[in-house]
Amino acid sequence: MKVLVTGASGYIGSHLVPRLLEAGHEVAVLSRNPDRLPDAWRDRVEVRRGDAASASDLAEALAGVEVAYYLLHSMDGHGDFVARDRELATGFARAARNAGVGRLVYLSGLHPDGELSEHLASRVEVGEILLGSGVPTAVLQAGVVLGAGSASFDMLRHLTERLPAMVAPKWLDNSIQPIAITDVLHFLLAAATLPAEVNRSFDLGGPDVLTYRQMMKRYAELAGLFPRAILTVPVLTPKLASHWVGLVTPIPSGIARPLVGSLMHDAVRREFDAEELLGEPDGGATGFDDAITAALDDVDPTLWGRTLAAVGAGVAGTAVAGGLLTDPTSHWYRRLRKPPIQPPAAVFAPVWTTLYGLIAVAGTATVADARERGDEAEAEAFERALALNLALNASWSGVFFRAHSPVAATVTAAALAASSADLTRRAARQGAGKAIALGAYTAWCTFATVLSAAIATKNRRRGR
Repeated sequence: MKVLVTGASGYIGSHLVPRLLEAGHEVAVLSRNPDRLPDAWRDRVEVRRGDAASASDLAEALAGVEVAYYLLHSMDGHGDFVARDRELATGFARAARNAGVGRLVYLSGLHPDGELSEHLASRVEVGEILLGSGVPTAVLQAGVVLGAGSASFDMLRHLTERLPAMVAPKWLDNSIQPIAITDVLHFLLAAATLPAEVNRSFDLGGPDVLTYRQMMKRYAELAGLFPRAILTVPVLTPKLASHWVGLVTPIPSGIARPLVGSLMHDAVRREFDAEELLGEPDGGATGFDDAITAALDDVDPTLWGRTLAAVGAGVAGTAVAGGLLTDPTSHWYRRLRKPPIQPPAAVFAPVWTTLYGLIAVAGTATVADARERGDEAEAEAFERALALNLALNASWSGVFFRAHSPVAATVTAAALAASSADLTRRAARQGAGKAIALGAYTAWCTFATVLSAAIATKNRRRGR
């Protein structure tokens, strides 16, 4: 058949296209940026350049198409993704009907009845729009898709790999029925050949029903990690949790928030006839452990631990060196005239402890995320910038407390603030959460520069 795939550069679409080609279908893809399509199959498909928000582009893309896969979503952390998804789906449904498309296939999410999170409610709404299009539609509703590259799986594995102990929302104990990517692809492929009278949704799921807590613990075991300690509390909102996810994982908080919000609901099958109408996957449904084992072939679960050991050692060494060089009880320091902006002595220890922790976590996340994306040059450049920053950090204490030179300490602090700003800029490429953490460090270093300059000014005639 002549098949059109939208969202072909995304995780599901990029895996579905080769399966469709293997099945003998003639495949076209709609893409705004064809250069983003995988090299492995780009030359084997017809690329129809266009924007799914454009009625004319859709009309051209859907011309002569028998089956269209709708794998689009606007969940990018910018603007009102619910309104954009509604508009995109409405336009696509209209264009598909006008083009005489024989079937639509859409991948949605498992959900309970009643009030839903914004993300799940939007997925349900899109499915209803397509089902009401007048074109026979199959809406396949899946839970967490287990495969390296799936956003929901990546959030699961990164949280597990990077947090040996965590305080989590109580809804981590809600029930989830995950499904392997191979099984999802089987059902997507089979949906293309459904009889024309079938216009409905199908619940999909693997054989295991687990909680998110259980999935994290089993992932850790299968990946060879130490057992994870998870404490659930009732007060951690999706917004707060998403900021933490944005800091320690490559997933932007704007995308993590709707994903986290969806975990507030049970996601288990309520209908069990998908296999009857679409057929069983080869070898039967894939269990959780087998799906994770397969996904581990494409990821390095120890990357975070190795990176944290290296970055943490550098940060810890800086903290120790700075502590040994600092001497606020010395006669010289006590004789200095202090400006009004001088904080109480008790403030410095907790502030620096917090900042060193942020540097270690954000620095590790920045390096690890760059390496996971295959950007080794960016990771190495950040490591060099961090090494310079930590050297400046430790040297300030020596220049001020041991060399007794507030002027030189001001220059060192200014260099440290500039270096910290550079780290923040580099971290921002890997996610806003990392930039926010290092931005706090930059702000403190900037204040330290102002404070050092004020001390130098008030004591410029004072000798050693």
